[in-house]
Amino acid sequence: MASATSSTVDDLPGATDIHLPDTAQDLVKILVTGPFGVGKTTLIRSVSEIRPLHTEEQLTEASAQVDDLAGVRDKSTTTVAIDFGRISLPGDVVLYLFGTPGQERFRPLWDDIAYGALGALVLVDARRIDASFDVLGLVEETGLPYAVAFNTFPDAPRHHTPE
Repeated sequence: MASATSSTVDDLPGATDIHLPDTAQDLVKILVTGPFGVGKTTLIRSVSEIRPLHTEEQLTEASAQVDDLAGVRDKSTTTVAIDFGRISLPGDVVLYLFGTPGQERFRPLWDDIAYGALGALVLVDARRIDASFDVLGLVEETGLPYAVAFNTFPDAPRHHTPE
């Protein structure tokens, strides 16, 4: 473990040290995945203790032919590579969060990002549950253990727990 002097990120509310604490023992890679527009970038941006890396770009006319904006009409950007964030947990465990692009055309990149992950967090959009089936199938195909987080947006229909 490198011993670097800790410094803080001044422009990120709630952010702490940008360097790993010397006591960090277990470094864990977690995949944050889900379909296009489900909130992966927002999740990592919200929970990361460091300024997250994100590779968002403006949607273009070219992507309009392949990115289904049904249910996410107000979306104007998309991840084109990865998102990355970090969370330090008690017990000297550090989670590295790797966010994946949600479109099928990024499948080869998805496979590379998933390599070595301990597990995945699959985000499901309450407005477009069907859009998550392909990603859930992909995660199951890789054999990664996973948890599902149901992202409810203000305009989403309400679902009961049994559903």
